[in-house]
Amino acid sequence: MKNEKQTQISEVGEFGLIERLTKNIQIKNESTLKGVGDDAAVLDFKNKQVVVSSDLLTEGIHFNLMYVPLKHLGYKSVVVNLSDIFAMNAVPRQIVVNIALSTKFSVEAVEELYSGVHLACEKYGVDLVGGDTTSSLTGLTLSVTVIGETEKENLVYRSGAKPNDLLCVTGDLGGAYMGLQLLERENEVFKVNENMQPQLQGYDYILERQLKPEARGDIVAAFKKIGIKPTSMIDISDGLSSEIMHLCKNSNTGCNLYEDKIPMDFQTKKMAEELSINPLVAALNGGEDYELLFTISIEDYEKIKNDPDFTVIGHMTNVSEGTNLITNAGSAVPLEAQGWNHGK
Repeated sequence: MKNEKQTQISEVGEFGLIERLTKNIQIKNESTLKGVGDDAAVLDFKNKQVVVSSDLLTEGIHFNLMYVPLKHLGYKSVVVNLSDIFAMNAVPRQIVVNIALSTKFSVEAVEELYSGVHLACEKYGVDLVGGDTTSSLTGLTLSVTVIGETEKENLVYRSGAKPNDLLCVTGDLGGAYMGLQLLERENEVFKVNENMQPQLQGYDYILERQLKPEARGDIVAAFKKIGIKPTSMIDISDGLSSEIMHLCKNSNTGCNLYEDKIPMDFQTKKMAEELSINPLVAALNGGEDYELLFTISIEDYEKIKNDPDFTVIGHMTNVSEGTNLITNAGSAVPLEAQGWNHGK
């Protein structure tokens, strides 16, 4: 974009910018009665349960524009919010996007950001129904609010797990964190020598896990298809150990997590070895995987045992037994909910 003429936001004004960003919106959901263009969106959910979640992304804390493309950032800002709705066993329908911009961003740059927002809306079938734009002295901040729906009987909370329930996870873990470590390494090299080409070959998967994650709406659909309702569920945004602690606290249970059952991709392990990082640390504390962590009754095991999307990684216990990692050597180590700290 550096070689193309850039339009200053001041040239089109706030309303002109909003018009450019929203002119191609197409409504997909019957529950959206009125989207962009009035003082408020109008939604009709009839007898459904409405679920709402919001997330904030701030430049320099949650993302670095030295290596995060604006289109990817727009896409990710939507997906991380949709993940929260799927974690309730619900379906997202609408989003509201708020942005604060400094003068370093041109109209074309903001359009590039919103192209990622629109791409996510298209893929996941949600409507962009409003938002706000304002100026910033320090860079870019995005706030996305997502609204979803489900039947009351389908809702899943963090608080329903019981002793002997199986602890399960979708996909694999640690990839997003190792992708971030790779990007940070290459960014430091670039600071020293701008002529150096980044060494990213062979790591497409973990880079995508960091830059363009996907929310597991397919899992919510799979639950319905195979006739499973998890007893508790949470999305993995802050690391496996932190999310397990949340489930245990809200459900008043303990847990045994087995080290040898935690699923990790080959690229995750390879990058961890290259950077002398224990891949287990990446899976337990890395964060941003946006997989689903859930518990099911042991009677439902037969329904998931042959599905490659699901891995049983442990089981819930009485609260008096605590939350433990059972190592490959067979010893029990108390879990610590370190989580992913964006402030570091």
